[in-house]
Amino acid sequence: MSPTPFDQAKARYQDLGVNVEDVLAALKHIPVSIHCWQGDDVGGFEAPDAGLSGGGIAVTGNFPGKARSIPELRQDIEKVLSLVPGHHRLNLHAIYGDFGGRKVDRDEIEPAHFESWMDWARGQALKLDFNATCFSHPQASGGLTLSHPDSGVREFWKEHVKRCRAVAARMGEFQGSPCVHNLWIPDGVKDLTVNRLGYRALLKESLDDIFATAYPQEHLVDAVESKLFGIGAESYTVGSHEFYLNWAARNNTLVCLDMGHFHPTESVADKVSAMLLFFPGLLLHVSRPVRWDSDHVVLFDDPVREVMQEVVRSNGLGRTYIALDFFDASINRVGAWVLGLRATLKALLYALLEPIEKLRACEVSGNGFGRLALLEECKTLPFGAVWEEFCERRCAPNDSQAAAAVAAYGRDVLLVRR
Repeated sequence: MSPTPFDQAKARYQDLGVNVEDVLAALKHIPVSIHCWQGDDVGGFEAPDAGLSGGGIAVTGNFPGKARSIPELRQDIEKVLSLVPGHHRLNLHAIYGDFGGRKVDRDEIEPAHFESWMDWARGQALKLDFNATCFSHPQASGGLTLSHPDSGVREFWKEHVKRCRAVAARMGEFQGSPCVHNLWIPDGVKDLTVNRLGYRALLKESLDDIFATAYPQEHLVDAVESKLFGIGAESYTVGSHEFYLNWAARNNTLVCLDMGHFHPTESVADKVSAMLLFFPGLLLHVSRPVRWDSDHVVLFDDPVREVMQEVVRSNGLGRTYIALDFFDASINRVGAWVLGLRATLKALLYALLEPIEKLRACEVSGNGFGRLALLEECKTLPFGAVWEEFCERRCAPNDSQAAAAVAAYGRDVLLVRR
């Protein structure tokens, strides 16, 4: 009996000191937190007329079939999970609560508004993560929230985030796994400002108040997310990387590195080892910026591979929380989810298959040529056969089968919604 492509791939990697079986065993235990907001263009379910408005973010496109209700969104998520190998998590924004058709303002949300999500997630063997929603609201219309000069506005948003942390802690307790709560705010100024220090002092004051309440670490993991600039905040962003880096270091909070929130020529991969050296962990938002923070669908491209390589090379897998963060309404939304999640898993697999011991040996011995030659060789190793084997073992379709299933779902489900 002739060897299969996977058998040949195993042997080729073994020649370089990589045990493929160990890699596959490790990959199946790495969850990626998929983002609920890809399914409905960051609309949420606060009210019938709710939707994305302002706050430095935008969704482009009008592909038919977006989720219009919680049942439809859950249906789409279930379809995505059926087309992707592994066991993953779901990342919810606060505006996706089950509010029963009532108007519940952001400073009024409670764990009860997310009980149906917790029950549904348990039935799907899913763990939940959570985010405060500090945008698409009249109190955010001026571009400032936790750093707003008006104390009344600040108090509104502080109460919202406090309640979101309480919701996340309840989720973590319910599911027996820490819920990662991430905080991003759109605060910034469109043009030149002379009060940079003043706004940041207000943000620090707000954060100190919000995070004064401690929750058990087995229930809640907090993270804060920076950004270089946003729509309407091109000249100055209050929550910059440097600001959050210093605040988080002093308050034992994780920092979220969003791949779209830095300068286009800045390497997010290079930040991983620096962060893991000083922080207990790291939250990584996987996105694909095209010229700016455009939140394109994640692909198996160089930046994503490089980030995952640095996570693996830095022994950071057990301390790095990986989540998706993109939204594209120009293509099949379910397909975008499937592509992005599968691409992220491919990047993790590619990183785990790297012959790191041989590469390190070359580097330590000063064999620069050998290191580069081996990195080049890795690019043409039979990675695809290992990926297909992983999909088969996890009862998930291969790439072409997944694409066909997405197309059928679009025809039979999404287009019918229109």
